[in-house]
Amino acid sequence: MKTILLLEDLPEIRAWLRALVVQVFPGSTVVESARVHDALQQVSAHRFDLAMIDLGLPDGSGVKVVQALREAQPDAQSVVVTIHDDDDHLFPALQAGAYGYLLKEQPREQLMEHLQRISQGEPPLSPSIARRMISYFSAQANRPALQPQQTQDALMPNVQLTEREREVLLRVAKGFTLPEIGVQLSLSRHTIADYVKQIYRKLNVSSRAEAALEAQRLGLFRR
Repeated sequence: MKTILLLEDLPEIRAWLRALVVQVFPGSTVVESARVHDALQQVSAHRFDLAMIDLGLPDGSGVKVVQALREAQPDAQSVVVTIHDDDDHLFPALQAGAYGYLLKEQPREQLMEHLQRISQGEPPLSPSIARRMISYFSAQANRPALQPQQTQDALMPNVQLTEREREVLLRVAKGFTLPEIGVQLSLSRHTIADYVKQIYRKLNVSSRAEAALEAQRLGLFRR
Protein backbone atom coordinates (compact mmCIF):
# COMPACT_ATOMS: atom_id res chain seq x y z
CA MET A 1 0.00 0.00 0.00
CA LYS A 2 1.19 3.49 -0.84
CA THR A 3 0.34 7.08 -0.09
CA ILE A 4 0.04 8.83 -3.42
CA LEU A 5 -0.15 12.52 -4.31
CA LEU A 6 -2.21 13.25 -7.42
CA LEU A 7 -1.74 16.73 -8.91
CA GLU A 8 -4.10 17.48 -11.81
CA ASP A 9 -6.41 20.47 -12.21
CA LEU A 10 -9.02 19.00 -14.58
CA PRO A 11 -11.56 17.02 -12.48
CA GLU A 12 -12.37 14.49 -15.21
CA ILE A 13 -8.72 13.67 -15.84
CA ARG A 14 -8.00 13.61 -12.10
CA ALA A 15 -10.76 11.04 -11.59
CA TRP A 16 -9.40 8.98 -14.49
CA LEU A 17 -5.88 9.00 -13.03
CA ARG A 18 -7.15 8.20 -9.56
CA ALA A 19 -8.97 5.12 -10.86
CA LEU A 20 -5.80 4.07 -12.67
CA VAL A 21 -3.44 4.34 -9.67
CA VAL A 22 -5.94 2.68 -7.33
CA GLN A 23 -6.12 -0.27 -9.72
CA VAL A 24 -2.33 -0.52 -9.95
CA PHE A 25 -1.77 0.02 -6.21
CA PRO A 26 -4.83 -1.46 -4.41
CA GLY A 27 -5.52 -0.13 -0.94
CA SER A 28 -3.42 2.98 -1.42
CA THR A 29 -4.34 6.38 -0.01
CA VAL A 30 -4.67 9.02 -2.72
CA VAL A 31 -4.35 12.71 -1.81
CA GLU A 32 -5.63 14.97 -4.59
CA SER A 33 -4.64 18.53 -5.46
CA ALA A 34 -5.62 20.80 -8.33
CA ARG A 35 -3.12 23.60 -7.76
CA VAL A 36 0.63 23.86 -7.17
CA HIS A 37 0.04 25.80 -3.95
CA ASP A 38 -2.25 23.11 -2.53
CA ALA A 39 0.15 20.33 -3.53
CA LEU A 40 3.05 22.07 -1.78
CA GLN A 41 0.95 22.22 1.38
CA GLN A 42 0.23 18.51 1.07
CA VAL A 43 3.96 17.81 0.75
CA SER A 44 4.44 19.58 4.07
CA ALA A 45 1.60 17.69 5.74
CA HIS A 46 2.01 14.11 4.45
CA ARG A 47 4.67 11.55 3.63
CA PHE A 48 4.29 10.24 0.10
CA ASP A 49 5.60 7.15 -1.62
CA LEU A 50 4.56 8.25 -5.09
CA ALA A 51 3.39 11.45 -6.78
CA MET A 52 1.59 11.72 -10.13
CA ILE A 53 2.18 15.28 -11.31
CA ASP A 54 0.84 17.30 -14.23
CA LEU A 55 3.03 20.16 -15.42
CA GLY A 56 0.66 22.88 -16.62
CA LEU A 57 -1.37 24.04 -13.62
CA PRO A 58 -3.35 27.30 -13.24
CA ASP A 59 -0.94 28.72 -10.65
CA GLY A 60 2.37 27.48 -12.05
CA SER A 61 4.37 24.46 -13.10
CA GLY A 62 4.23 21.05 -11.47
CA VAL A 63 8.03 21.08 -11.64
CA LYS A 64 7.92 23.08 -8.39
CA VAL A 65 6.22 20.17 -6.67
CA VAL A 66 8.70 17.69 -8.12
CA GLN A 67 11.55 19.76 -6.69
CA ALA A 68 9.82 20.23 -3.33
CA LEU A 69 9.31 16.48 -2.98
CA ARG A 70 12.92 15.75 -3.85
CA GLU A 71 14.11 18.18 -1.19
CA ALA A 72 11.62 17.30 1.55
CA GLN A 73 11.03 13.61 0.85
CA PRO A 74 13.94 12.10 -1.13
CA ASP A 75 12.41 8.63 -1.03
CA ALA A 76 9.21 9.77 -2.75
CA GLN A 77 9.06 9.01 -6.46
CA SER A 78 7.63 11.76 -8.68
CA VAL A 79 6.17 10.71 -12.00
CA VAL A 80 5.17 13.43 -14.46
CA VAL A 81 1.96 12.65 -16.36
CA THR A 82 1.46 15.18 -19.13
CA ILE A 83 0.73 15.87 -22.80
CA HIS A 84 4.07 17.62 -23.28
CA ASP A 85 6.80 15.62 -25.02
CA ASP A 86 9.20 18.47 -25.83
CA ASP A 87 12.63 19.23 -24.38
CA ASP A 88 11.43 22.44 -22.69
CA HIS A 89 9.17 20.41 -20.40
CA LEU A 90 11.00 17.09 -20.20
CA PHE A 91 14.45 18.12 -19.07
CA PRO A 92 13.49 20.71 -16.41
CA ALA A 93 11.25 18.04 -14.86
CA LEU A 94 14.04 15.46 -14.86
CA GLN A 95 16.53 17.99 -13.48
CA ALA A 96 14.07 18.80 -10.68
CA GLY A 97 14.04 15.15 -9.65
CA ALA A 98 11.28 13.42 -11.63
CA TYR A 99 11.65 9.63 -11.48
CA GLY A 100 9.47 9.06 -14.53
CA TYR A 101 7.74 10.86 -17.38
CA LEU A 102 4.56 9.50 -18.96
CA LEU A 103 2.40 10.86 -21.76
CA LYS A 104 -1.36 10.92 -21.25
CA GLU A 105 -2.00 9.97 -24.85
CA GLN A 106 -0.70 6.46 -24.18
CA PRO A 107 -3.36 3.74 -23.82
CA ARG A 108 -4.49 3.11 -20.26
CA GLU A 109 -3.04 -0.40 -20.30
CA GLN A 110 0.42 0.89 -21.19
CA LEU A 111 0.32 3.53 -18.45
CA MET A 112 -0.63 0.88 -15.92
CA GLU A 113 2.19 -1.37 -17.10
CA HIS A 114 4.72 1.44 -16.66
CA LEU A 115 3.50 2.10 -13.12
CA GLN A 116 3.55 -1.59 -12.21
CA ARG A 117 7.23 -1.75 -13.12
CA ILE A 118 8.11 0.86 -10.47
CA SER A 119 8.21 -1.93 -7.88
CA GLN A 120 10.90 -3.59 -10.01
CA GLY A 121 13.04 -0.47 -9.91
CA GLU A 122 12.27 0.53 -13.51
CA PRO A 123 11.64 4.27 -14.08
CA PRO A 124 8.35 4.75 -15.92
CA LEU A 125 9.15 6.42 -19.25
CA SER A 126 6.94 6.55 -22.32
CA PRO A 127 8.81 5.05 -25.31
CA SER A 128 8.92 8.35 -27.21
CA ILE A 129 10.35 10.07 -24.13
CA ALA A 130 13.09 7.46 -23.78
CA ARG A 131 13.98 7.93 -27.44
CA ARG A 132 14.02 11.69 -27.04
CA MET A 133 16.42 11.44 -24.09
CA ILE A 134 18.79 9.19 -26.02
CA SER A 135 18.65 11.49 -29.05
CA TYR A 136 19.21 14.58 -26.93
CA PHE A 137 22.28 13.29 -25.14
CA SER A 138 23.71 11.84 -28.34
CA ALA A 139 23.38 15.27 -29.96
CA GLN A 140 24.92 16.94 -26.93
CA ALA A 141 28.00 14.77 -27.22
CA ASN A 142 28.63 16.06 -30.75
CA ARG A 143 27.63 19.70 -30.21
CA PRO A 144 30.25 22.45 -29.82
CA ALA A 145 30.19 24.48 -26.63
CA LEU A 146 27.77 27.42 -26.72
CA GLN A 147 28.85 30.98 -26.15
CA PRO A 148 27.15 32.76 -23.18
CA GLN A 149 24.60 34.60 -25.36
CA GLN A 150 23.85 31.44 -27.33
CA THR A 151 23.24 29.58 -24.07
CA GLN A 152 20.79 32.21 -22.90
CA ASP A 153 18.92 32.08 -26.22
CA ALA A 154 18.79 28.27 -26.14
CA LEU A 155 17.19 28.29 -22.69
CA MET A 156 14.44 30.77 -23.57
CA PRO A 157 11.05 29.03 -23.41
CA ASN A 158 9.17 28.39 -26.65
CA VAL A 159 5.72 29.93 -26.32
CA GLN A 160 4.49 28.89 -29.77
CA LEU A 161 1.91 26.19 -30.26
CA THR A 162 3.14 22.71 -31.10
CA GLU A 163 1.92 21.01 -34.26
CA ARG A 164 -0.45 18.83 -32.22
CA GLU A 165 -1.81 21.88 -30.39
CA ARG A 166 -2.44 23.56 -33.76
CA GLU A 167 -4.35 20.49 -34.94
CA VAL A 168 -6.52 20.56 -31.84
CA LEU A 169 -7.06 24.33 -32.00
CA LEU A 170 -8.20 24.16 -35.62
CA ARG A 171 -10.82 21.55 -34.76
CA VAL A 172 -11.97 23.49 -31.69
CA ALA A 173 -12.37 26.56 -33.90
CA LYS A 174 -14.40 24.56 -36.41
CA GLY A 175 -16.84 23.60 -33.67
CA PHE A 176 -16.02 19.94 -33.12
CA THR A 177 -16.66 18.54 -29.64
CA LEU A 178 -13.84 17.07 -27.54
CA PRO A 179 -14.93 13.45 -28.18
CA GLU A 180 -15.12 14.16 -31.92
CA ILE A 181 -11.63 15.67 -31.91
CA GLY A 182 -10.40 12.67 -29.97
CA VAL A 183 -11.73 10.30 -32.63
CA GLN A 184 -10.23 12.38 -35.45
CA LEU A 185 -6.78 12.44 -33.84
CA SER A 186 -6.93 8.96 -32.27
CA LEU A 187 -6.56 10.39 -28.76
CA SER A 188 -8.69 10.07 -25.64
CA ARG A 189 -11.12 12.78 -24.59
CA HIS A 190 -8.99 13.32 -21.49
CA THR A 191 -5.92 14.05 -23.60
CA ILE A 192 -7.84 16.43 -25.85
CA ALA A 193 -9.20 18.27 -22.80
CA ASP A 194 -5.66 18.71 -21.53
CA TYR A 195 -4.52 20.03 -24.90
CA VAL A 196 -7.36 22.54 -24.93
CA LYS A 197 -6.39 23.68 -21.44
CA GLN A 198 -2.81 24.27 -22.53
CA ILE A 199 -3.87 26.02 -25.74
CA TYR A 200 -6.19 28.41 -23.92
CA ARG A 201 -3.48 29.17 -21.39
CA LYS A 202 -0.84 29.83 -24.06
CA LEU A 203 -3.17 32.06 -26.09
CA ASN A 204 -4.66 33.73 -23.00
CA VAL A 205 -8.21 32.99 -24.12
CA SER A 206 -11.14 31.53 -22.21
CA SER A 207 -13.77 30.66 -24.81
CA ARG A 208 -14.21 28.78 -28.06
CA ALA A 209 -15.00 32.06 -29.86
CA GLU A 210 -11.71 33.63 -28.75
CA ALA A 211 -9.88 30.43 -29.73
CA ALA A 212 -11.48 30.60 -33.20
CA LEU A 213 -10.22 34.17 -33.64
CA GLU A 214 -6.72 33.10 -32.64
CA ALA A 215 -6.87 30.16 -35.06
CA GLN A 216 -7.79 32.57 -37.83
CA ARG A 217 -4.99 34.94 -36.84
CA LEU A 218 -2.52 32.07 -36.93
CA GLY A 219 -3.65 31.13 -40.42
CA LEU A 220 -4.83 27.65 -39.46
CA PHE A 221 -7.90 27.81 -41.69
CA ARG A 222 -5.63 28.09 -44.72
CA ARG A 223 -3.94 24.76 -44.02
